[in-house]
Amino acid sequence: MKNWNVLYRDVLDCLKSRLSPFLIYHHWKHIQHVVEIAEYIAQQEHLNENEILLVKTAALFHDAGFINTGTEGHEEESVRLAEKKLPKCGYTKKEIEIISGMIRATVIPQKPKTKLECILADADLEYLGTDNFEHIGNKLFLELKHYNPNLSLEEWIEIQINFLQSHFYHTAYCIQNRTDGKIKNLKGLIQHKKSLERL
Repeated sequence: MKNWNVLYRDVLDCLKSRLSPFLIYHHWKHIQHVVEIAEYIAQQEHLNENEILLVKTAALFHDAGFINTGTEGHEEESVRLAEKKLPKCGYTKKEIEIISGMIRATVIPQKPKTKLECILADADLEYLGTDNFEHIGNKLFLELKHYNPNLSLEEWIEIQINFLQSHFYHTAYCIQNRTDGKIKNLKGLIQHKKSLERL
């Protein structure tokens, strides 16, 4: 018998105490948001109750690897942590394999293969098509500057433009409800780039 509430609290408590303070984007609040939006997208995609639980569980663990490792390879560390924790919480071997596949689907560039993997991949980057894009993007910029102090605002804008131009959503919900917002955010970045070039 799975107890989601206990698992959720345990993992979030661990993240709150063990994630590095410089992770202002890959913060426990990001993970909390991805859990919530993954559940919502899963409901819009008409998943059954157990599938929704698997999606939420993968969302809960998808960036947990940051407690033990840096940006590179954190997804595999997240899989390892899930594989260690979930058998004790009533998850079957098959369910853990499905969860591991979803976590790996968040690796950039995203290449989800199943409907559940598409849902988590979209939940992780749903913000690209929202009004929170600039605010959240600024957090990621500051976090990346921890690893690369020489990263300039101009370089960051170029990185974001290239990323948005190459990214696409996978679920019907995000295609219908986030694509227009993402295009608007891309246009805003291009305008920002042009204004900086005029200075």
